Amino acid sequence: MKILICNVGSTSLKYRLLDMDDGEKSLAWGKQERVGAPMGAYSHEDVLGGKFERQLPIPDHGAGISLMLEALRGVARPEDLGCVGFKVVHAKGVSGVQYLTDDVLCKMEAFSCVAPAHNPPYLAAIRQFRALLPSTPLIGAFETAFHQTMPPEAALYGIPLDVSRKYGIRRYGFHGASLEYLSEWTAARLGTREYRLVACHLGGSGSVCAVRDGKSIDTSMGLSLQCGLLQNNRCGDLDPYVVFYLAEECGMTLGEIKTMLETKSGLLGLSGGVSNDLRDLEKAAQAGSADAAVAVRAYAYGVKKYIGAYAAALGGLDAITFGGGIGCNSAAVRRMALEGLSFLGASLDEEKNARAKPGDDISLAGSRARIFVVDTDEELIVARKALRLLQGGAAG
Repeated sequence: MKILICNVGSTSLKYRLLDMDDGEKSLAWGKQERVGAPMGAYSHEDVLGGKFERQLPIPDHGAGISLMLEALRGVARPEDLGCVGFKVVHAKGVSGVQYLTDDVLCKMEAFSCVAPAHNPPYLAAIRQFRALLPSTPLIGAFETAFHQTMPPEAALYGIPLDVSRKYGIRRYGFHGASLEYLSEWTAARLGTREYRLVACHLGGSGSVCAVRDGKSIDTSMGLSLQCGLLQNNRCGDLDPYVVFYLAEECGMTLGEIKTMLETKSGLLGLSGGVSNDLRDLEKAAQAGSADAAVAVRAYAYGVKKYIGAYAAALGGLDAITFGGGIGCNSAAVRRMALEGLSFLGASLDEEKNARAKPGDDISLAGSRARIFVVDTDEELIVARKALRLLQGGAAG
């Protein structure tokens, strides 16, 4: 069965076509960027030798989807697709793997206010897929699903319980597909299903997760993707009274505060506007920017604090895994995040870390806890979940 997996951003569309009957083989992959801008960028590659990079207008996701289906036609016609799968983010009262019915889409809309950068573009794209592929099942694997195993003491906030229950307020957690892949990869590498892992998905949006025996017991993100680590533009953990102070004493409107926290904070804000990209900040720090250096250190320090907290929650560590763009590519962040943690049994080999590539064990010889760098594969996890649902599996 051929399954097309799509990852939708507000101005992007990434995709991968997999043949699940042929060893989960990737048949085609591509990405479109600057959707909606006067000029967009589109790159595509497939196993039949099709390959291109083009600059062209992509006025909206509907146009992008049509371009994608045309590019895929050599390896799979629309009628050949078993389903289109999406790494969807959030819905009120819904998690797991679901057919994207009107009811599920309405529940996604109900949580657009807490996932404003994710749900609206996904909803628009899913509806455009429906129009273009009316006979093809559309399936969503929700990012929150991996964290449904968290115990109440980790999931609940310290607000009145009746408010939490009435409005669905709790720690949901995100990046579930990536964290699930990191967990499965680590279990295979350790050769056991019984392990204590801190999994770090570090990218423009990142989170840390405590995993025991393949199940999430705590994670750094909450009701929204706004809390936890510093993000590229989002502030991460914040005293809620900062909002009240800015509104009541400093004259900012709630709209201004929301925009600041969502788009002008995180790495961008803490660096004084240098960049929201950690790669740029590392270069700027090396060139002498004190603000950029603080932003990089603050990011790594946040990762370090979560590793320590989750080691305590797990009662020890068997492994730490770094995935995502930053996790795989920033030796400096890994080094700073692990500095001083040898008392937890996690000792980093500096030389291995400096030249690490995905799949490497970068722990020092004799380290009780293993430290891995892993190139996560979210699309594969979503495809597997979609296939199970199509074959009659539970929507969990």
